Amino acid sequence: MTTRRIFIAAAALLTLVVPLQPALAEDAAKAAKQADFLFVQTARGMSFDTATRKLTLHDVSPVTLFFSDRPDRIAGNMKTTAFVPFWSTGKDSFLSDPPNADISILEGKSLRQVVVELQAPVVSGNDLTYTVKVLQGEMPGKGADVSVFIDVVGMPLTPVSVAGVARRSYRRAVIR
Repeated sequence: MTTRRIFIAAAALLTLVVPLQPALAEDAAKAAKQADFLFVQTARGMSFDTATRKLTLHDVSPVTLFFSDRPDRIAGNMKTTAFVPFWSTGKDSFLSDPPNADISILEGKSLRQVVVELQAPVVSGNDLTYTVKVLQGEMPGKGADVSVFIDVVGMPLTPVSVAGVARRSYRRAVIR
């Protein structure tokens, strides 16, 4: 008798759970953890060509820093040459959605800040060149002690996520 009751209860429960499985799987996919990362690049100097919209960071650090805010608080660094491939093709690349950045330049004792959209990075020796679209501020022709703060970029944390595989592999190689 008890076995029959358990069987009937299990069958009733199963009829409720089976239709929910696709919905639960969809909710799990939507809830895939994301971390919003900021990237920081520094250089001893910079030059900007207004005709070609080329910003060149001279003697750029070989290391690009990254960090996230709460709740994950992930921080680390990667080689700048490993950061450049983020502009490769794909739906989750900077090529299809270029990041914005705040270019902070020390001019004597004052700080100049220019907001730009970063495109098409090229590393050549100790220099890193971006094609930029100036969004706010005025870019000087030359400057020293430059920091580039690259805006938030959502990157998946779960191993089952297909999006951002290339970026995730760089991060994991550095963090672990």
